[in-house]
Amino acid sequence: MHIIIDGYNLIRQSNWLRSYERQSLEAGRRALIMNLAEYKRKRGHKITIVFDGWKNGSAQEERDKQVGIDIIYSRLGEKADDVIKRIADKSAEETIVVSSDREISSYVIRRGQTALSSLYFEILINKALSESSINAMMGKKDEEEDGSRNSKKKGTARKLPRSQRQTQAKIKKL
Repeated sequence: MHIIIDGYNLIRQSNWLRSYERQSLEAGRRALIMNLAEYKRKRGHKITIVFDGWKNGSAQEERDKQVGIDIIYSRLGEKADDVIKRIADKSAEETIVVSSDREISSYVIRRGQTALSSLYFEILINKALSESSINAMMGKKDEEEDGSRNSKKKGTARKLPRSQRQTQAKIKKL
């Protein structure tokens, strides 16, 4: 799975990351990258963060890789939104785009991919990191590792529309 993140959007939507950004943009980016690196270590998903460089960026798009995470700074005059759309269009693998920007979300959904709001993604990350920390302290494996799931079905058998089932399946992988 490939997770493409609108970097500044996630930083500015998150109370925790915004406190770092108040110190400096670099501190906000560094905190985001370190948090995502821990998540990547636990889950193994490919992660790309895209930051805006359209106002103060260089003439060329800049790429970097830190702690296993791909980082892209859009070039001068190009918004991160455009880079995210371009990456999502070219991605052949299962893709989730993280942004609270409605334009990006609707663009991605129209192309049959999944979009998550920044706040919802932050909740999922925090949950995944806290669950694995708790399991590690108690000496337990993650559910995926030991294969123990409650298979007893409850309730009525109502199916969601196919698109919603596909979205939920992708979110479960996070």
